Amino acid sequence: MAEPEFSARGVRIERWPRSLTKAGQVLIQDGRLALLTSYGRVIDSAPLRAVRAAKPWFAGRGSTVATVNGRRYRLTMSEKGRLSDAATLAGRFMETVSRARHT
Repeated sequence: MAEPEFSARGVRIERWPRSLTKAGQVLIQDGRLALLTSYGRVIDSAPLRAVRAAKPWFAGRGSTVATVNGRRYRLTMSEKGRLSDAATLAGRFMETVSRARHT
């Protein structure tokens, strides 16, 4: 199995109006995005070409909104509680998704 292109743990994954997990995982590997619970159960998964990621005005620092299979998820990255690292992770996530959509 190939090395993941992007992986973040401790991600709060919300689907309005409720939180699905406070310590989930976002994994981009082999051209697919997977949103996982803290136990490794798949919440949603899709090919990267079908995923959109954006940073709307209401998303806080370290947060992004991803549309996967027509469903919107708010992803709040937290790297050991440090906000600057969370913002960097969110930026890397959006960059990875954008790169895959444009290739």
